Amino acid sequence: MHYLFTYGTLQDLSIQKQVFGRTLAGIQDVLYGYRISLEKIMGKYLVIEKATNKESKIEGIVFELQDSELLKVDLYEGEAYKKIKVVLKSGKSAWVYIRA
Repeated sequence: MHYLFTYGTLQDLSIQKQVFGRTLAGIQDVLYGYRISLEKIMGKYLVIEKATNKESKIEGIVFELQDSELLKVDLYEGEAYKKIKVVLKSGKSAWVYIRA
């Protein structure tokens, strides 16, 4: 099992059905030390980046995924994003996608 911290399109139920074939149940959490970039991927998709201010935060939703589902997210996010491990406010270690 993996935790995935989301802050954008993967919170959309129709996108979840498209990517996973089901909707996901998640919990709110916070990622400190990152911010939403002013530059969007392809001009419309949110992406996060490391912030200079450690108090910067992103509020998002954490989902529990199986190995096969995490691979589906890799395909969905594509080459514009890369996956990194972070520690959330809750103490959970989670994957998050940032600018590649």
